[in-house]
Amino acid sequence: MQDKDGQRDTESGTTPRAGMLPIVRPMNQAGGSPDGTAASQSRPGRPIPESPDGGPLATKRQPRSARAQSRRHNRHRGKPELPKKPVAKEAKPVPAGTAPLPLPKNQQRTNAAARRMLRKLVQGEAPPTAPMSIVERLAGSPYANPLVQSSGVDASARLTLDFALDVAETMLRFGAGALEVESSIIAVTAAFGLRDVDVDITNQSVVINYARPDTVPIHVLRVVRSWTNNYAGLSAVHQLVTDIVNGGVGRTEARERLKQITSRPKPFPRWMAIGAGGVFSAAITGFMGGGIFAGLVALLATVLMGLLGRKLNKWRVPDFFVTAVGACLATIAALVFFQLRVPLSPALVIAGGILYLLPTGRLVSATQDAINGFPVTAMGRYLSAFLTFAAIASGVAVGLVAGNLVGVSLPEIFIEGGTSYPFIVRAALLMMATIAISITEQTRVNILLPTALVGVVGLMVYEAVLLAGLGSRISPFVAAVVIGFLGRIVGLKLGSPQLVVAVPAVLFLLPGFSVFRAIYELTISTEQAFNGMIGLLGALTVILAMAGGTVLGDYLAQPLTRNLGSNEGRRRNRRR
Repeated sequence: MQDKDGQRDTESGTTPRAGMLPIVRPMNQAGGSPDGTAASQSRPGRPIPESPDGGPLATKRQPRSARAQSRRHNRHRGKPELPKKPVAKEAKPVPAGTAPLPLPKNQQRTNAAARRMLRKLVQGEAPPTAPMSIVERLAGSPYANPLVQSSGVDASARLTLDFALDVAETMLRFGAGALEVESSIIAVTAAFGLRDVDVDITNQSVVINYARPDTVPIHVLRVVRSWTNNYAGLSAVHQLVTDIVNGGVGRTEARERLKQITSRPKPFPRWMAIGAGGVFSAAITGFMGGGIFAGLVALLATVLMGLLGRKLNKWRVPDFFVTAVGACLATIAALVFFQLRVPLSPALVIAGGILYLLPTGRLVSATQDAINGFPVTAMGRYLSAFLTFAAIASGVAVGLVAGNLVGVSLPEIFIEGGTSYPFIVRAALLMMATIAISITEQTRVNILLPTALVGVVGLMVYEAVLLAGLGSRISPFVAAVVIGFLGRIVGLKLGSPQLVVAVPAVLFLLPGFSVFRAIYELTISTEQAFNGMIGLLGALTVILAMAGGTVLGDYLAQPLTRNLGSNEGRRRNRRR
């Protein structure tokens, strides 16, 4: 008989029917058959084939002779016997109702820790596209973790925004960096209950947008059109914001204090500030090696420069021309006294005037803004600083040309008219110059001596790096890093921002003499114009390295100033 594939069935003598197929039933939990028979009647764990009527299916065992005959038959047919393959061991079925054994607790904790570590490696703690809270911008600033003074949203949000604009305008006018201004705005608005605030600061404008959900947004703008030297006022605003962040000042009292700060006279009168500028030029000229006559000429030229600049400012002359006139006046004064056979080095006198005119604070602020993510503000301040630099170069060039026309022997102006003083004398001259320029910048009286000491420490580091053989390009950078580091610590300790201490202390690192030599080679010695370009580029590199080092020192000191000047260390009051 043939099966469905067309082959003859020799094993069975009956016709296969669908009803004759065996039925397999699972065994019960006791190991018996489905009809209750004992498990001993069959092998445990194997199903029992059944017939269609429910009983066990009887199987017929072939005798040994038949099996031998079948093997001989296959051998005669040419079918070789294949070697038997190893049969895998049959897995015993797991009884129903059982569960796998639990892992030990220490292994469970190890696996959980491994999964958490893997999750951190492949996925961040927060979605990368999630918006960052505006208060998180205060991390690392002196105003971190502001103490919110109101339980809900301020009902008079416009008054708070106007006060924040007044604070920002005052800080920008006094020379603060964009990051410090933004941090102050965020700290003030958060302390007074406004959290949905966006701040945008450019070179001379501040924009604040307050937009709560399902409400009409408030958009305010303020443009700053004037600047002034008032580090004392900047320190007072810094202390006011710190008091607001700590929760000790309300909005009404804060407005009154800010009004007093803006209307308060500066610590030093104008005549004293002008005289201090002359003392700075004299001391820094002696620091560079000039003699007593060179210092006196530098003092006289700087005082005349200050008086003339004050008159030009009353006439509303732009700062570019005021700076150019001052540089030209310092150059002409040095050449005139040199022509009168006064024993001095005109180059050092002119270099002292250049150091007085260079916008050091603006360069440091511009570098800080560029590093902190304010490219528009940084470019605006860099442009302003480079215009001032161009005005200085123009004024010096005009003065040199005028001296050449009257017969001054210009190559002789590079004759060194002084000697190299001991370190103690240079340190004393540097302290005098730092205190004088701090008075010019209208710094508070209690900060004058600490600023001078920071400058002396920077001088010690500068000399040590030079002795180590690192060169004149790396030495200003390393000294600026130390000054920026100490400036943040000392400034916050005394209730002032880092800029107030670091900028006056870092002035001695500016390459005033190199700038003058480069300008001379560009304007007078035309055959050395290429050398002048290289020298000017090198001087600009040193200036930028000095500014970058000051900013780097500020960042390096942040871990050490968490508890200085604010509630940065008060983590239990953190608002997120």
